[in-house]
Amino acid sequence: MILEQQDDIYFLEQVLAGNKQAFAFIINRYKNRLYAVVLRMVKNPEDAKDLVQECFIKVYQQLGKYDRKGSFSSWLYRVSVNHCMDTFRKKKLETVEFLDEKESGSLTPEIVYLQKEKYKHLEKLLAILSKEDRLVVLLKYTNDLSYEEIGEMLDIPVQTVANKIHRAKKKMRENMERKEGGYFHEMYQNR
Repeated sequence: MILEQQDDIYFLEQVLAGNKQAFAFIINRYKNRLYAVVLRMVKNPEDAKDLVQECFIKVYQQLGKYDRKGSFSSWLYRVSVNHCMDTFRKKKLETVEFLDEKESGSLTPEIVYLQKEKYKHLEKLLAILSKEDRLVVLLKYTNDLSYEEIGEMLDIPVQTVANKIHRAKKKMRENMERKEGGYFHEMYQNR
């Protein structure tokens, strides 16, 4: 693991110094692992391939932001997962706004409105969390990943994952208790 980190730093420094070919080493080292993670998230091989390419572009563009506080692999996964989550969020909102004709036949305007409201309230609840806690919650509940998978992906202990999810749920629950109205408040009250 230490040798891998040293190799990563070496090639990272090469890329930052202007040797763009050195990024190929980083891609080759992580492409299969990143593909496996993204495939678990999207469940579609073609979409996963496209997202992995986008993730490496995003990582390349943000290499200068890597602060070396944690392992490079954790940072790479974090940037990639954040990119995937942003992509999912945009697609979900588009899906709600631009329903298929097949789906729209069975959905009334009221149901469409309630779905939009639900997403708005969910976004507000997630916005109260720190970026890392939000990521852990989304990985768990949007992508149905296990605590072990999340810990491996973010390079944090499983107990830390469990603690983050517990604290995030508590914080969101407290927020719902304080604020009246909205989809999730009503759901919480009727539990």
